[in-house]
Amino acid sequence: MIQKIWFFIRRVGFEVYSFWTAPFVVKNCLSLIGTFCGLLLLTFWWLKCYTNHGESQQVPNFVGMGFREATQKALSRDFEVVVNDSIYVPGKPPGQVLAQNPLPEGRVKEGRTIYFTVAKNNPDIIKMPELVGSDDYDLYSRKCTRLGLKPRVLARIADPKLSPNTIVAVLFRGDTITEEIRYGYKVEMGATIDFIVSEQVTLTVEIPDCVCQTYDAARFLISSSNLSIGAVINDGTVTDQLNAYVWRQTPQYDPEGTMRVGEQIDLYLTQELPAGCR
Repeated sequence: MIQKIWFFIRRVGFEVYSFWTAPFVVKNCLSLIGTFCGLLLLTFWWLKCYTNHGESQQVPNFVGMGFREATQKALSRDFEVVVNDSIYVPGKPPGQVLAQNPLPEGRVKEGRTIYFTVAKNNPDIIKMPELVGSDDYDLYSRKCTRLGLKPRVLARIADPKLSPNTIVAVLFRGDTITEEIRYGYKVEMGATIDFIVSEQVTLTVEIPDCVCQTYDAARFLISSSNLSIGAVINDGTVTDQLNAYVWRQTPQYDPEGTMRVGEQIDLYLTQELPAGCR
């Protein structure tokens, strides 16, 4: 039994060996292997040619050049050129390259497209920020700067009725545009906008002498001195306040004394003319 099995194995092995060593089989196998290797090499060569594998060059710095000069230089290096944006920058000549992508000094493959951002000739027209009431200059000037405008203080004036640094007037090329801004005023980007703003000052005035004056006359003296009336204290005799007389004031009258603008004077009234008054 064992001999029969061994004989069968030897028989099969001989048949397999005879098949693979036959001349036509060897020839066909070698042809298939050669064809496969040739296709593989051809594929690698095509991929290398298609992707320019291993071939790259450094990107020049085009920023600051004129567009025509930058284009000629790029084309001479086998780069393509596309303008993807144009913006207005004060002081920059039209057509100057402001930015590029890819960035300078980077390495890219031949034939890569370089995207330029260039300066344009005409500035954009923008709407100035709304001016609501009495705006603070620092806050409003920051709004203008963010829009590309150039705010500047043309003059400062003392105005006790306004908080310091409040916008009093707005001028553009010598014309007052304060009211126009409230309804939307358009200017060129990069334009200079002039402002007149209030400043903080401490103004003083002489203390008016209100004693012996009627209340009505005292009110006029106080308001004309840029002061205000504080407390009004009537004694038991007052029946007609406007025609009542001032017999005392606080602070008291002092020929050499002064008060700050806007401070208050308290008045004490009596109906009859005080003693010592004419």
